[in-house]
Amino acid sequence: MRELERIADHRHPPLPRDITAVAVVGAGRMGHAMSAALTEAGYESGEPSARGEIPDGADAILLCVPDSEIPEAAAAVAGAAALVGHTSGATPLSALAPAGGQAFGLHPLQTVTGSATRFHGCGCAVAGSTPEGLELADRLARDLGMFPFEVADEQRAAYHAAASIASNFLVTLQAEAEALAASAGIEGFDARRMLGPLVRTTVENWIALGPQRALTGPVARGDQATVAAQRAAIAARRPQLEPLFDALVERTEALAR
Repeated sequence: MRELERIADHRHPPLPRDITAVAVVGAGRMGHAMSAALTEAGYESGEPSARGEIPDGADAILLCVPDSEIPEAAAAVAGAAALVGHTSGATPLSALAPAGGQAFGLHPLQTVTGSATRFHGCGCAVAGSTPEGLELADRLARDLGMFPFEVADEQRAAYHAAASIASNFLVTLQAEAEALAASAGIEGFDARRMLGPLVRTTVENWIALGPQRALTGPVARGDQATVAAQRAAIAARRPQLEPLFDALVERTEALAR
């Protein structure tokens, strides 16, 4: 952690010209969160522009739009700033080619649910089509309190898949656990309230100890009778979960070994 703090506090040489105004395009959750964070960090950002709008007087433009709309949004701001970036984890920088100039990427490893989301302490994938573009992405990440790491275009799909498994699929898994618990019909059992501390501690243990030492439960201890009883209950109450359960048991057995 001390090393991460040292990296975050390190000051890089200045860009060829001062970058003080960073306009955000895209008025969704990421756009509002990013513009608020940039403003707090001392940049001139203001409210995010809607897609198709052209920000005026920006040193750099950050597109916070869906992946499929990046090329169109880039074309709309062509010539409006020397540096244009996106916040996509999976999309290559080549999608920004219609904007002309220098491209950069800034993908916070954070789940963004609204404008109050902040990025301090998060990792951040950065990229640049030029040294100046990469330097800007690196600086923005650090100024927002994140820990930047460079990701090349050919690495993006695997990197973003890992992020989706860690975040999106975790939510899906908890939703299925909640539904399965509800199917048991236990009176007064609030699944999120009761399972929440278990999930929170499990994640904290994974961070602190790594996956093998954090693993507990019947699969890890080889209790096949309990696993079979669990599978039977799932087959009776939530049969659509059987393939997922079987796959997770197989991967958990491999991890335990």
